Amino acid sequence: MAGDPPIRVLRVIARLNIGGPAIQAISMTRLLDERGYETTLVRGSEEPDEGSMDGLAEKLDVRPLYVPSLRRNPGWHDVRALAALVGIVARERPRIVHTHAAKAGTLGRVAAILAPGRSERVLVHTFHGHSLSGYFSSPTARVYLTIERFLARRTDRLIAVSEEVRDDLVALGVAPAERFEVIRLGFDLAPFTVGEPERSRRGAAVRAELGIPEDARLVTLIARLVPIKRVDRFLRVARRLADREDVRFLIVGDGELRDEVRAGEDARALGERVTWAGFRGDMPDVCFASDVVVLTSDNEGTPVSLIEALAAATPVVSTNVGGVASVVRDGQTGLLADRDDDEGLADAIERLLDDAQTAEQLAAEGQRHALRTFDQQRLVDDLDGLYRRLLAEDRAAASKPASRRRQAAVQRAQR
Repeated sequence: MAGDPPIRVLRVIARLNIGGPAIQAISMTRLLDERGYETTLVRGSEEPDEGSMDGLAEKLDVRPLYVPSLRRNPGWHDVRALAALVGIVARERPRIVHTHAAKAGTLGRVAAILAPGRSERVLVHTFHGHSLSGYFSSPTARVYLTIERFLARRTDRLIAVSEEVRDDLVALGVAPAERFEVIRLGFDLAPFTVGEPERSRRGAAVRAELGIPEDARLVTLIARLVPIKRVDRFLRVARRLADREDVRFLIVGDGELRDEVRAGEDARALGERVTWAGFRGDMPDVCFASDVVVLTSDNEGTPVSLIEALAAATPVVSTNVGGVASVVRDGQTGLLADRDDDEGLADAIERLLDDAQTAEQLAAEGQRHALRTFDQQRLVDDLDGLYRRLLAEDRAAASKPASRRRQAAVQRAQR
């Protein structure tokens, strides 16, 4: 209501590397202001090869609090990061603490629990995906799963970015389904909705800059060069299409596997047919330059590269993993293949290259789906509604006698 003091939110993310979690953390820090919130964004350090979303933060005039010891990989620096976060929570006295992704979700929630005044704040965590299967050895995964289960019982609300992510977490025993709220990501997709002739002009400029022939059919992977994204699979699929002289391949992104995958047999065999572009800030133009955007991951939360490609009306092909199905409806907004089906992925790409009518129909429906489902204003509405509902529940609980408050707290912890 007008005249009420703003609701203080502390938003914590381990790093503002290129990707959906950082985009959401930055944009919601600014866009919730108009709904009566005052948000402090806490961020840690990116690795040198992860890229950074600092440009978006500057554009939106978001100035995060920097905790240098808050980093992706575990180590003794986590102790310093936890101490820093406890101090920030105690100083800022937020009504809502909202953590994003695994590392910030662990340290940020522990800090919110340990800092004085726990009963005065609501604790929310967003799973943008999860690393509880397919990333670590079994013993390590079991430790992380135990931590997630412990923290889930002490979190007022868990958010999953898709039904698929929620269902995975429920199956793993992190928490029962009723503890989760599915809130899809939301983005400013207006830069991707450009008409002709500007679209063609900008796409052609990217091709000219990268030395890709104007008349080539361009198949693009947009991904961090990390194990879960399976750039090696993309290169194998590309080799299956290499007998087509008109096809070129573009890899946009960087990461820890850059040198390894570029030195591999498949990359060497493709030679100059594949272009390595690194991180780029002109993703709409990359989509305009591409005939097909492909994702070959082993797992995904909500794939931002596919959302952006669909918004740009560029046909897409992907492995059917994680939350991909919430973005790409097979045969309706794009084409999907099983994770280990290299032949199926190659056939799907070739179909879109050869069948212009199908490619145009999928791209048009994909654009409508992306703009309708992943709208940024819808995300603001969803988070505002959730926050206010949680605060109302918290006020109702606080009005109960002390014995009933303790009983309610025990019941929340047991859920």
